[in-house]
Amino acid sequence: MLVLSPRAVARLESYTPPWPLPKLFCLTRDGKLNEGLFQGNTINTPSMLAVEDAIDGLRWAQSIGGLPELIRRSEANLDIAAEWQRGCGWADFLASDPATRSCTSICLRVVHPNVTAQSPEVQAQLIREIATLMEKEGVAYDIASYRDAPPGLRLWGGATVESGDMEAVLSWLDWAFDRATARSSAI
Repeated sequence: MLVLSPRAVARLESYTPPWPLPKLFCLTRDGKLNEGLFQGNTINTPSMLAVEDAIDGLRWAQSIGGLPELIRRSEANLDIAAEWQRGCGWADFLASDPATRSCTSICLRVVHPNVTAQSPEVQAQLIREIATLMEKEGVAYDIASYRDAPPGLRLWGGATVESGDMEAVLSWLDWAFDRATARSSAI
């Protein structure tokens, strides 16, 4: 909500900044208050595309069963990851307490003793190698943890991910871990 007093309008109409302003912040046009902004005129066309995309996503969510189905799908993906983790031997959840695990942003850390015995730099390099292998195969993109986070992997487990795809990416993770550790002279 934007409220302007008559004095604020007068100041806007009497001042021209010496630098360019983004269209979003331009409240005047030709030295006068742009009344269209207060009547719902579009400021930025790409933002309308984002709105339409959000509407499309909401329609899709409604078509598959709404919020309960979105939650069920996300939780099913976390369950698939948890089942995989129990048998993989090299990875664990970053959040050790199951109550604090996200079913949408599934974060993993490498717990294999040959890896944890290495320096954080070597561990981070292994994660980058796994992420690169996954990307080269076209099965996962941008899965390495953020730079300031502990070395690990991030998987999107939200409702837009089919359970079969979650199962597949976890199998690929096993492949990439095996390939990356076999290539590393440090591990």
